[in-house]
Amino acid sequence: MKTSLFDYFLPSELIAQEPVEPRDSARLLVLERGTGKIEHRIFRDIVDYLKSGDLLVLNDTKVMPARLFGRRKTGGKVEVLLLRRRGELWEALLKPGRKGKVGEEIEISPLLRARVVGREESGIRIVKLECEGDVFSEIKRVGQMPLPPYIKKPLSRPDEYQTVYARKEGSAAAPTAGLHFTDSLLKEIERKGVKKVFVTLHIGLDTFRPIREESVEEHQIHTEYYEISEGAAREINEVKKAGKKVIAVGTTSVRVLETAARQGGVAPGKGFTDLYIYPGFEFKIVDALITNFHLPRTTLLVLVSAFAGRDLIMKAYKEAIERKYRFYSFGDAMFIM
Repeated sequence: MKTSLFDYFLPSELIAQEPVEPRDSARLLVLERGTGKIEHRIFRDIVDYLKSGDLLVLNDTKVMPARLFGRRKTGGKVEVLLLRRRGELWEALLKPGRKGKVGEEIEISPLLRARVVGREESGIRIVKLECEGDVFSEIKRVGQMPLPPYIKKPLSRPDEYQTVYARKEGSAAAPTAGLHFTDSLLKEIERKGVKKVFVTLHIGLDTFRPIREESVEEHQIHTEYYEISEGAAREINEVKKAGKKVIAVGTTSVRVLETAARQGGVAPGKGFTDLYIYPGFEFKIVDALITNFHLPRTTLLVLVSAFAGRDLIMKAYKEAIERKYRFYSFGDAMFIM
């Protein structure tokens, strides 16, 4: 399947530079897979589409202050963007990344240094963080929140790029579908009898890069760490047996659920997933999806196309552009039923 099928033109003024306030006042495009019907609502209206006994599955990952700024021994400035922890080591991107030779040391602060110990063909560097004291405390002290490159406006406050339920630190990007929820909206949903469980997927490199191969199938997705507890798995399986809907909040929740899918339900566990979902994939767990509007030629757009059908997704995106929806991380939302 050609990657060009997942391309589209977006006017730059539709790229959201900041979230709306309150968060649940964002616009919501509701897409019905069976009929192709499209409705235009406000995100807090999501309550109208949820039924007692349904289950929301939310990704509780928390974005790290993963942007570390330092100096090379030559005096040159460099940014170290932490992507994923590998035990004592980290996958990272260096900007500028022309050098980043194995053995190079970068001073982040008087207490913290990053030493390059390996490099991969994709441009990723493997670094070891050496700290006089607790390394995570120092990262939090000196690091800055990462933002996608298309967001040019600085954050007004760090929690703008966190969900209200973020709790397990480890992501290089936010699970942006969840940014639309407020505490009051979650309580309203709960009062309706809708259940919720949390899973974890720490978001890494593929959020930042497009598919560069001519064929979608040739792309190799990076692995990301996930967790699904026994309690969450049990709740999901009970909902499926009862014939109610499992509603994934975001593509990351989809990947956790379908990674954990087994005959008759999901299995608890933790580890790394490289599940790549593109058209032709058979969904075993997810019945509906809350998501944002994604960049062209990305695995995220390919995933939602696998769920709803490429033609229907592109039709919805065309209508969203015509109606001037806000796109990408801080943009509006879509509910695919």
